[in-house]
Amino acid sequence: MIQEYLFLTPVASIIFALTIASSIYSFSNPQILGEMMLHPYSIYRKKRVYTILTSGLVHKDWGHLLFNMITFYYFGFGLEKILIQISDWGHLQFAIIYVSSLILSDIPTIFQHKNNYGYYSLGASGAICAVLFSYIMFDPKMMLGIFMIIPMPAYIFAVLFLGYCVWASRNSRDGINHDAHLFGALSGVIITLILYPWIFKHFVSQF
Repeated sequence: MIQEYLFLTPVASIIFALTIASSIYSFSNPQILGEMMLHPYSIYRKKRVYTILTSGLVHKDWGHLLFNMITFYYFGFGLEKILIQISDWGHLQFAIIYVSSLILSDIPTIFQHKNNYGYYSLGASGAICAVLFSYIMFDPKMMLGIFMIIPMPAYIFAVLFLGYCVWASRNSRDGINHDAHLFGALSGVIITLILYPWIFKHFVSQF
């Protein structure tokens, strides 16, 4: 079983293992956690630019990590399998979707908080939203279990999710970086369209 995962989804497997290991290690090493978190103030001044990537390898707590990794497990591994079935470069393209979206999802946050020295952000949510929305482009009518309970077609979930992110980014004060979720999801769709221009026609044909 492990060999199958490593052969079919090596990129997803590496990201999955590395994110879990880094997050667990940082839970008991607050100094390391602080060094890996996204810090827009520093990045805007061309310092600690590496945190654009390392912030996606650490999480706030077990709940944050568990939720992201469950989502990644179901859709990250599945997306890489889809991509290698339709392209010889599927593994590389999966890496491009994930890493590019991780970076792009943080850009609005960097500019918004460029003068806020006390603002930090962490988590892989932006990239994972990208993976989820890329998967939805291939299978928009799959059923998703929202909160593991409420069944809903993926395309309806996508619309509701984007709407909520827009609302929450303007009104919510829950400490969650909703902008990263929104721009991560949009990045996943756009990069998928760039890599596979035919996916738009495929998406529309499902209805």
